[in-house]
Amino acid sequence: MDPKSLPDTQYLERLIVERTEAGQHPEATLAELIATGLSCDEATDLMVTELEKRLGVLQTNAQRNVAATQDDSVEALRKLTVPNPRRTRTDNLFRVIDRDVRILGEHRAPHVLFVGNLLSATECDQLIALSRQNMRASTVIDMDSGGEKFSGDRSSTGAALTRLGLPLIARIERRLAEFAQWPIEHGEALQILRYGPGQEYKPHYDYVDPTQPGAQPFLARGGQRVASIVMYLNTPQAGGGTAFPDFSYECAHPSSRTLHAGSPVLKGEKWVATKWLREGEHH
Repeated sequence: MDPKSLPDTQYLERLIVERTEAGQHPEATLAELIATGLSCDEATDLMVTELEKRLGVLQTNAQRNVAATQDDSVEALRKLTVPNPRRTRTDNLFRVIDRDVRILGEHRAPHVLFVGNLLSATECDQLIALSRQNMRASTVIDMDSGGEKFSGDRSSTGAALTRLGLPLIARIERRLAEFAQWPIEHGEALQILRYGPGQEYKPHYDYVDPTQPGAQPFLARGGQRVASIVMYLNTPQAGGGTAFPDFSYECAHPSSRTLHAGSPVLKGEKWVATKWLREGEHH
C-alpha cells in the first residue's frame, strides 16, 4: 500500500489506547491496525510501543495520587515483575547452590534461556522412577470454569510432585528458586510429564487470558503465571522438541511471543519436568 494512503500515526495511537481502555481483546485491536494497511510486524511494534507509553503515563498519574484508586486501565496494562536469573560468576555460568548451571543459548523475544546441568543425570532418573507408576492423563485449564479438563490438544500423561514433599524434591525446588531468583512459595507443584510416540501438546500459552470467565478462580490461587521452567529428563530417539511457532507465525498475540508447543515424539519416549512460576504465593 502507498505510504501516503496509510492513516495518520496519531489516529492509530489514539485507536490503540481507546480500544484497550474499552476492554477490547488485543488481537481484535491488532486486526484493526492491519486492516488499515500496516503489516503484522508494523502493527505489533506500534501497539507495544503505544501501550508501554500509555502505561508510563498511567503509572506517573497513579504515583502523584497514591490515595486514589487506580483505574482499571492501569491494572490492565501494568507490567508484571518476572523472574530474572542472575549470573554470579561469568556471563554464561550460574552458581546455583550446589551446581554450576551453564547457559547454552539465549533468545530475547521471547526471553528464553537454554541451560545445561540444572539437574544431574541421577536426579533425572530418580524423577522418572518416582513418577512412572503415578501417571495420569494430562489436563488443561478450563477457561469457562477455572478448573481442569481433558483436551485432545494435550495427549501426555503426568504426575504432580508436592512441593518440598521429599528430600529430592525439596533440593530441586530450592535450586530452581535460586536459579530463577523467585520464591519457592510462588511456584506450582513440579509436574513430571511423559510423551510416547505420537503424543504432543499443540501450540498454547502457559499464562491465562484474564478476560475469560475461568480466569479469576485460577488467578486467585497465586496470580498470573510469569515464567516456565522445562527440564528434559531424557532424550527421545526422534521428535519431541519444544517449538515456538510465533517466531514465524502469521500473526499472534502482539504483546507476547510465548506461544509454544511440545512437538510429537516420533520414536521412543520423552520425559520432562515442568515448573510454572506465579506472580504471588501459590496455594
